[in-house]
Amino acid sequence: MEALRRRTIAVSGPMRMSLDDPLYRDPDLAQFYYLENGWAADFDFCMDLAGNAASVMDLGCGTGELAAALAQDRAVTGVDPAAAMLDIARVRPGGEKVAWVEADARSVRLDRRFDLVLLTGHAFQVFLTDQDQAAVLATIASHLAPDGRFVFDSRNPAFRSWEKWSNEDSAHTLQHPQLGTIEAWNDYAHDGSTGILTYTSSYRVKETGTIHSASAKIRYTSRMELAARIEAAGLAIDTWLADWQGAPFHPEAKEIIPIGRLA
Repeated sequence: MEALRRRTIAVSGPMRMSLDDPLYRDPDLAQFYYLENGWAADFDFCMDLAGNAASVMDLGCGTGELAAALAQDRAVTGVDPAAAMLDIARVRPGGEKVAWVEADARSVRLDRRFDLVLLTGHAFQVFLTDQDQAAVLATIASHLAPDGRFVFDSRNPAFRSWEKWSNEDSAHTLQHPQLGTIEAWNDYAHDGSTGILTYTSSYRVKETGTIHSASAKIRYTSRMELAARIEAAGLAIDTWLADWQGAPFHPEAKEIIPIGRLA
């Protein structure tokens, strides 16, 4: 295990589709993702949920902040298909304690089971087809210990969050430790027939005027569809939440957060 923790393992799999978007794999963009996606309520919730869990699998671990924090008290495996993200994860404080695996969440099989499997940061939404969603749920089921639990989050389509986003609303600034002030914004286009949102994230280095930009896609899926897919994967839901503060799910909730186990 110690040797495993000291390196990143590449696991072969099918085409990554949306997971191959430059937003996730380009080192220049990964550094901005790292700045924007720091510690938040979902991480606090997952730290509490981990409780006395001896082992955790963090699917879609990104730059590894949550995985590294969890690894202080337990065995943690962080899985992500983006080498640029894992490059950041490996060198962060505590990163040496995590087993980092470069792999696709739809196909990775590690031949071990975990007390807790996480898929946070709306990572479930990068799976754009029914088949891909079923595949990642099968991955969760195949890695859960008999008494293990899982949790993931997905934005509720009934909340219609894309209607609240615009170029002006999304404009914000970041402070990069080397590049200084970064001006950031997003553009969005939603396809109601598929539930797929295409968005472009742009970052302008104020000092030089250099702009880094890339597009990605995410899918909105209803709770009814998620429930059917979760059941088909051999999983059972213990509770549905509306947010990471623990509020129970309701039809107009912003988030859909299932917490469950093997059926």
